[in-house]
Amino acid sequence: MRKFFTLAEPIDMSNGFKDFFDTIGLTGGGLVTKGIAAVIAVIAVRMLLQLSNDPKGALRKGSMAIGTLFVAVVLALYGDTLFSTVTTAKQ
Repeated sequence: MRKFFTLAEPIDMSNGFKDFFDTIGLTGGGLVTKGIAAVIAVIAVRMLLQLSNDPKGALRKGSMAIGTLFVAVVLALYGDTLFSTVTTAKQ
């Protein structure tokens, strides 16, 4: 007879998205920050792929694209920490 193995413990997600975000370790704001960083990274890669044949213009546009990609990486890594200081209000 077959014996079934439990791969994961069942989780009660009756509270909806809050439970889901708690299981993946993100808050709603953290997920939005990661999404914004992903969109900025896609824009930076698109900028890199559209470089012109002019060396001076390509250098300028390439450096802007690398800077944009750097901003996206910093936002993805530290965005939740950066924005937590803005959204935490003292009473």
